[in-house]
Amino acid sequence: MREVLTMNIREIGTALKKGEFSALELTEFFLNRIEKYDGEIKSYLLVTRDLAKEMAKEADRRIRSGESGELLGIPIAVKDIICTKGIETTCASKILKGFIPPYDATVIKRLKREGYVLLGKVNMDEFAMGSSTENSAFQVTRNPWDKDRAPGGSSGGSAASVATGLCVASLGTDTGGSIRQPASFCGVFGLKPTYGAVSRFGLIAFASSLDQIGPLARCVTDLAILLKIIGGYDPSDSTSLPFSASDYTTFLGQDIKGLRIGIPKEYFTEGIDHEVKHGVEKVIGTLMKCGAEPVEISLPHTKYALATYYIICTAEASSNLARYDGVKYGLRMGGKDILDMYKKTRVNGFGKEVKRRILLGTYVLSSGYYEAYYRKASQVRTLIRRDFEEAFKLCEVIVTPTSPTTAFKLGEKIDDPLKMYLSDIFTIPANLAGLPAMSVPCGFDSQNLPIGIQLIGRPLDEGTIFKVAYVLEKETDLKKIPDEFSV
Repeated sequence: MREVLTMNIREIGTALKKGEFSALELTEFFLNRIEKYDGEIKSYLLVTRDLAKEMAKEADRRIRSGESGELLGIPIAVKDIICTKGIETTCASKILKGFIPPYDATVIKRLKREGYVLLGKVNMDEFAMGSSTENSAFQVTRNPWDKDRAPGGSSGGSAASVATGLCVASLGTDTGGSIRQPASFCGVFGLKPTYGAVSRFGLIAFASSLDQIGPLARCVTDLAILLKIIGGYDPSDSTSLPFSASDYTTFLGQDIKGLRIGIPKEYFTEGIDHEVKHGVEKVIGTLMKCGAEPVEISLPHTKYALATYYIICTAEASSNLARYDGVKYGLRMGGKDILDMYKKTRVNGFGKEVKRRILLGTYVLSSGYYEAYYRKASQVRTLIRRDFEEAFKLCEVIVTPTSPTTAFKLGEKIDDPLKMYLSDIFTIPANLAGLPAMSVPCGFDSQNLPIGIQLIGRPLDEGTIFKVAYVLEKETDLKKIPDEFSV
């Protein structure tokens, strides 16, 4: 059944309907791969083996009865920050160990409606705070292209599970690049939708004005199918945009002749690895051969994006994480009084990076510093958004590297927070501006490590991104799974 590793969701769905294999057989195929390979990759925190088989049997029943569903029998992995009813959801943190959500996130309800099969919950940086998946309280996930290297973060488990062929696709979240950077490091496709295009109801919050759920997969078609299913207005989410998700697969195969692609000069400066730069420039050349027209643009406030992001996201994190006090759910430590219990619970429950961000956020919101830091950062965020508005008067899509480097070694940056934060320097601006952005595999460096190119679009214009990404996928036709995991 290994041919399913090269099939998209619709092709698998057609094979299921024709009876070439059953949903149960497909699910067992992936469960066996997880058992065989995930011991060294460690992408899954929890494998829902029995539940997956039950869901697969139900999908087979629906298929036999002629029912429809775009994900009927399709095995998918979910990042462990998205609530799943009756299934432990930990955010890879000790403080939520044992937490069983009493409800499903909206995206999970929508996947269930279409008949998906949940293979399990995948690893991440604790509370989505990190760029390497080394901040998980439970295990370190490895990059399948080089197991001594990081898969990126915070959705490292989502990207690694897709790249290793341990699921058809996965859901991740992106606050400052947490879908796109691991997608780049692991050589898969990853989409951060427009802020508000996908419901955040049931997503455990890190930074509420930045967080966004999105899909990761081995082809553009699967991203398009998944976005149609999980996207659209949700009255349960006050930040949800009032629109209906369209069939994004209609954009696939469209001509890009005459399409203007913006090349921001600020993204091709010092600090970018020369092989990454060369790989991205090569892809820009490919787009030009296909009829796209390059336009040099400027995003002058890009240099302030990193500082702005780490003020806003830490401020929001300090507020959101105040609810974890050992009273309602999760870890509870003993203490001589309630304040002592709070202190011991949070000291023992949170990891080093989470504590760092809570402290930073509390500081920038504190009396005497709020105006100097948080308010100023909010104003700069507006300037960054206006930069993009001006740029999109000259082009339809913006092309940049996803990350300044390919995957770095595990342990290389974990003790240097600033060096780690710089990994997201090219992805952060799209989050601050609320724009859709996708990482597309565009080749390999001399060490056979994947390189990713980032496509940024106008608000709710995911369709143009899909159009360009599909052209790149067909023109480059890169290997999606490392050889040792392709059998």
